[in-house]
Amino acid sequence: MQITLDPLMKKLIDLAIERKASDIHLTVGVAPLIRIDGKLATVPDEAALTTESVTKLIQSFMTQEQLERLKVRKEVDFSFGYQNTRFRTNTYFQKGNLAASLRLIPKLIKNLQELGLPPILEKFTSPSQGFCIITGPTGHGKSTTLAAMINHINHYRAEHIVTIEDPIEYVFEHDKSIISQREVGTDTNSFARALRSSLREDPNVVLVGEMRDLETIDAALTLAETGHLVFTTLHTNSAAQTADRIVDVFPPHQQQQVRMQLANVLLGVVSQRLIPRTSGGRIVACEIMVANSAVRATIREGKTHQLPNIIQTSASEGMITLDKVLAEMVSKGEITIDNALTWSLDPKAFKMMVY
Repeated sequence: MQITLDPLMKKLIDLAIERKASDIHLTVGVAPLIRIDGKLATVPDEAALTTESVTKLIQSFMTQEQLERLKVRKEVDFSFGYQNTRFRTNTYFQKGNLAASLRLIPKLIKNLQELGLPPILEKFTSPSQGFCIITGPTGHGKSTTLAAMINHINHYRAEHIVTIEDPIEYVFEHDKSIISQREVGTDTNSFARALRSSLREDPNVVLVGEMRDLETIDAALTLAETGHLVFTTLHTNSAAQTADRIVDVFPPHQQQQVRMQLANVLLGVVSQRLIPRTSGGRIVACEIMVANSAVRATIREGKTHQLPNIIQTSASEGMITLDKVLAEMVSKGEITIDNALTWSLDPKAFKMMVY
């Protein structure tokens, strides 16, 4: 996409890249904001943005087609590239004015080791079929983790990888694998339609950017059942909660069948957080649930309340609770206890681990 950035927009983007920011926010009535290490900060020496200035900034990185879609839909997702960075962008209206949030996506895809992710994530990339889910809040690196896992397969196996994203974030280069990247709204009309279509595209590995609805979840489970390796993300707080979220999307009469499907295809769930590091920057903390026979039986029987206990007692299989990870990071001095408590799932139990 050819764009001509407004001078102020170019300045904001250059500053965000230089400061290693994760996001840029443009909103009428406040100065431009950038998010660094999870915290919003105003851009120095910039006045509050007006309706006219926000419109001018946003129009400088959008195509005419995107602007037309924005008028109709009132919000639009897309991405664009600038230097060695891509920007996953959501432009929307608030109080009748244009606004935008831009997420910075580095062009270089780091590997699992460089990201500080647990070695077991590499094992999730090895099977020829199954279902692997990365969960956590927005802005905590789920897309980055998935990109590293997909690129690992790309470098070590000859496969056809199909990604379905809204919008495309990391851009992969073909290596041992070929990678077909499809963007919702540009290359396909919906996640569910693209997933159904992918069955006729001879894929080995499918990445679903996000499971948003029943149709998408149903299609993703079917793909995993029919001999494909499927990766996806979900917004849940814990590995154990993820099974409930998937099952609860379906009507009651289908839920037992979905439990069986999920139990049969699940490889594992990674629930991750990015925590401010005491030395600066952020560090990833991952709760890991591996789908062993006990996890599968528990999901199949609808006894998901038992999953946290299974995770806690299965360290030998690579499982670990988020609170245990946070406690280890505190003991090593990598994060503060206050930041750990912010993300702890059970603060009372966490304190017993630390004190």
